[in-house]
Amino acid sequence: MIITIASFKGGVGKSTTALHLAAFCQMRAPTLLVDGDLNRSALQWASAGNLPFKVVDEKAAVKFARNYEHIVVDTPARPAPDDLKTLASGTDLLILPTSPDALAMGAMLQMVDALQGLEADYRILLTLIPPAPSKVGEEARSSLERAGLPLFKTGIRRLAVFQKAALEGVPVNEVKGDSYAGIAWRCYLEVGREIMP
Repeated sequence: MIITIASFKGGVGKSTTALHLAAFCQMRAPTLLVDGDLNRSALQWASAGNLPFKVVDEKAAVKFARNYEHIVVDTPARPAPDDLKTLASGTDLLILPTSPDALAMGAMLQMVDALQGLEADYRILLTLIPPAPSKVGEEARSSLERAGLPLFKTGIRRLAVFQKAALEGVPVNEVKGDSYAGIAWRCYLEVGREIMP
């Protein structure tokens, strides 16, 4: 299965999502994470520690792809229209992460508009959802549901343990001594199960 993570806005958890979905897929079958982000966030994350799957840039992907059952692709922010068309046609599922703030939601809706007319199987993933008493996550979810847009049932909470995982170079489920690590991992575990029941 090829899963592509794309966004018209940076800072919405795109690379974090790619990395953790690769960790989930690796539990099912050999998985390759292709880091096409210009910041090379996934490759930096990988270089800091020991990930349970291989991470390569897009140039090396052709060499390694045939050896893996699942491929997760982290794309550059704001892909050009031609690139978006290529991404949409070359993936089994396009995931659009967005935080629930107005600017990120606006950028995500622009991407949804750009996908109209393309044969793209896509789903929106709410990320960086702030804790209670904030209701911004619930409001964003309700707004997307009212619009009839395809949306994951699970959202990703805004938790500092994700930054700790990046510093340690591991998926969040391998962070030791932080009680939020399990909570953070369950978010992506549930998303993964929505993709591959």
